[in-house]
Amino acid sequence: MLRRRPGTPTLEEVAALAGVGRGTVSRVINNAAGVKDTTRRAVQRAIAELGYVPNLAARTLAGRRADAVALVMTEPDWRQFGEPFFSEIVRSVGDALTETEVQLLLTLVRTDAERQRLVEYARGGRVDGVMLMSVHATDPLPDMLAEVGLPTVLLGRRSGDESVTYVDADNIGGARAAVSHLLDTGRRAVATITGPPDMYVAQCRLRGYREAMERAGAEPRESWTVRGDFSADSGHRAMAELLERAPEIDGVFAASDTMAAGALGALRAAGRRVPDDVAVIGFDDFPLAQHTDPKLTTVRQPLDEIGHAMVRLLLEEMREPSTAWRHVIHRTELVLRDSA
Repeated sequence: MLRRRPGTPTLEEVAALAGVGRGTVSRVINNAAGVKDTTRRAVQRAIAELGYVPNLAARTLAGRRADAVALVMTEPDWRQFGEPFFSEIVRSVGDALTETEVQLLLTLVRTDAERQRLVEYARGGRVDGVMLMSVHATDPLPDMLAEVGLPTVLLGRRSGDESVTYVDADNIGGARAAVSHLLDTGRRAVATITGPPDMYVAQCRLRGYREAMERAGAEPRESWTVRGDFSADSGHRAMAELLERAPEIDGVFAASDTMAAGALGALRAAGRRVPDDVAVIGFDDFPLAQHTDPKLTTVRQPLDEIGHAMVRLLLEEMREPSTAWRHVIHRTELVLRDSA
């Protein structure tokens, strides 16, 4: 049974205010025939007065669905939506739904008020499931959706102890392979440009960098690590800072292709040749990676497979709700091009 949040009006309260039975309220909500106009109006007034939102679980038990799912970006910065990662995921998820009757809704959630509105929207039965991307460590939205019984799948995870179904890539192994390649090809001062520290994906890619350095006996210096935010601008700024702090750098692992592209621009502006003076590796293998100068060596994460897996898990959960969380991690692959 779902627990009702304090202060949330119930079907019984609507029935009591309207002076009718619980079944009559259900018939009005479901627009069923056989209800007098005066009774229908009384129920509708009670619903409006109490702010009642039809319960999702009850609606599902009645066998009615919205035939729609939401893909939600939980990112406070609007600009991030223009990054290639998000457009690639939207395309992949959309492709996976083309053979179904399910409509895809896109939405951006940035504040506590927007989180609450999304939960109330979902509780009203307007969507049958939610996929979340760009979730930060302290974001309560996955748990809020789970509390109201809505099937939910994350792209990535908030921590190593994630309690919601997710699909992810092997970020640690991919980063480790990238940095190991730089070291194996003779680079000795390898730096990294990380993502936001409150995102588990960034933590994992930083961990992979450190593991590769430690295994090779090349303990990284603190000055060789600079934080970015997965954008090209942050990659450019971080690379310029690295060159100022540690001019001896001869290799860079950037935790995203967009940051790597920004780093290439900063190296070019500083007169450093790539890969002769500084080798660069990114992460993602977006189409962007084949259009940089030079073409970008990168870690490919299979976004098509990831998007399809998210849809598959969500549709399965919608058909047969499960109490077990499912965790799917896809392998990555190092793709060698001109920059390293």
